Amino acid sequence: MADATIPANLRLRARGAGSNASGRFERELRERFEDGWDIPEDARPLTTHVRLESPRSALVYNQSPDLYFDRSINPYRGCEHGCIYCFARPTHAYLGLSPGLDFETQLIARPGIGAVLDRELRRRAYAPAPIGIGTNTDPYQPCEVRYRVMREVLEVLAAFRHPVGITTKGTLVERDLDLLAPMAAQGLAGVGVSLTTLDPALSRRLEPRAPAPARRLETIRRLTQAGVPVRAMIAPVVPGLTDHELESLLAAAAEAGARNASYIALRLPREVAGLFRDWLEVHEPGKAAHVMGRVREMHGGQDYDPQFGARMKGRGIWADLLARRFAAAIRRLGLTAPRATLRCDLFRPPARPGDQLGLFDAL
Repeated sequence: MADATIPANLRLRARGAGSNASGRFERELRERFEDGWDIPEDARPLTTHVRLESPRSALVYNQSPDLYFDRSINPYRGCEHGCIYCFARPTHAYLGLSPGLDFETQLIARPGIGAVLDRELRRRAYAPAPIGIGTNTDPYQPCEVRYRVMREVLEVLAAFRHPVGITTKGTLVERDLDLLAPMAAQGLAGVGVSLTTLDPALSRRLEPRAPAPARRLETIRRLTQAGVPVRAMIAPVVPGLTDHELESLLAAAAEAGARNASYIALRLPREVAGLFRDWLEVHEPGKAAHVMGRVREMHGGQDYDPQFGARMKGRGIWADLLARRFAAAIRRLGLTAPRATLRCDLFRPPARPGDQLGLFDAL
């Protein structure tokens, strides 16, 4: 069970959340308090811990009309980037962990998922369609350097010639250009790079362990130069805080080589709303009321509207204005190339040792 309050001696260096309240499924709430008997402890930083999970399945299916894919893969649970606005934070509650600090410090890696994916893709009933990766937590977060779970997944997809769309803030995607570039040349891969702000100081507070904005733009440039189609994903657009940067973000992405763009308005499902409000009071107290007021105007008077069609764009005058600004900017900047159509016709399970070759494979 997570502690809602943080020990006084714990230093939260480069962390997004400022609390660690138990998830909504927990029956009890644990809080620390000083009773006068505690022995003073030396200050220590909050560290990241990674547990390993043996995956039983790799593919997760969805029926959301808001998404361009119907299946995805999650190499990790939780994300060390620590973005305070992350809509995936509530998923940690299903693990008995806090959507607050636990989400960014108690991570789960899923090594061995490549073998599971290989098995699932070989099923006779399997019909290929684009797989989305990075749609929940970032597959190229810092711990990927050690655990290489995303690399494992990508190697399987490349071997099967399976289409994949990746969303990330992580510059480690450049490591996998040896796989992504050939896949992109065959129409099998595309990457969306998430941009929130061009202000490095604001980025450091909003998304404390994600690469700096300038470095993400360099990633767009390097992917583009390697022939990988890149979509600039302006997400989230925070009304009253980052919405004024929409045009400049799109211009920077276009200059770096992005071929098209999309945007998502700030989403605050479940526990994220309280965490974000607390963050505003600490980091942007003068703007807190204005930001939340604008958020509620875009979501029917609530912190969040979960309805399909509204949850990612909002509704009302401010949502309409944002949509018009975005449409005008991408026309002016030439970011109107259609979303890359990923090919499914090249899909073919690779032969395994001992497999009988087909008649034409032997010629």
